[in-house]
Amino acid sequence: MAPITIRQALRDDSALLTDLAYTTFWDAFASHPKNRPEDMKHYMRQAFSEEQIALELADENTVFLIADIAEKPAGYAKLVRHATEEGIAAERPIELARLYSHQEFLGKGVGQNLMDACFEFAKESGHDVMWLGVWEYNPRAQRFYERNGFRAVGRHIFQLGSDPQTDLLMQREL
Repeated sequence: MAPITIRQALRDDSALLTDLAYTTFWDAFASHPKNRPEDMKHYMRQAFSEEQIALELADENTVFLIADIAEKPAGYAKLVRHATEEGIAAERPIELARLYSHQEFLGKGVGQNLMDACFEFAKESGHDVMWLGVWEYNPRAQRFYERNGFRAVGRHIFQLGSDPQTDLLMQREL
């Protein structure tokens, strides 16, 4: 397999990121019996429109990292500087808001390479804690984050359309 390269997204990556975000979120969650199609579609229309992604790319506190394999987008991560949530103990927090890889690359190291790049970015930027919310019904992701040093510190609600879902809040000191 070709090597995985990680780069920071540029403003003109909005179309690429929109497609990547939409596809990877749909692949990850659409088939789960707890997610109604109408809730998925409602959330995705709001979160993954090209206009929304362009706004996030223009925000100085939001950073997207893109993983490529042979110049093909394989996954991405979204970091949000200075974001926090009740229960997160940090002076200079950074949120790992998203980390997804294409289905065809699951188990190929894309997620771990993105995670390592997120840690590197956060440390170089002077953050002391990285935190995230992970769906209570996503044990694969929970195990991945635990292997990367995250620990559960609370819960919060993630609104998927009309469905208030529970996410575990996890953090890791940097």
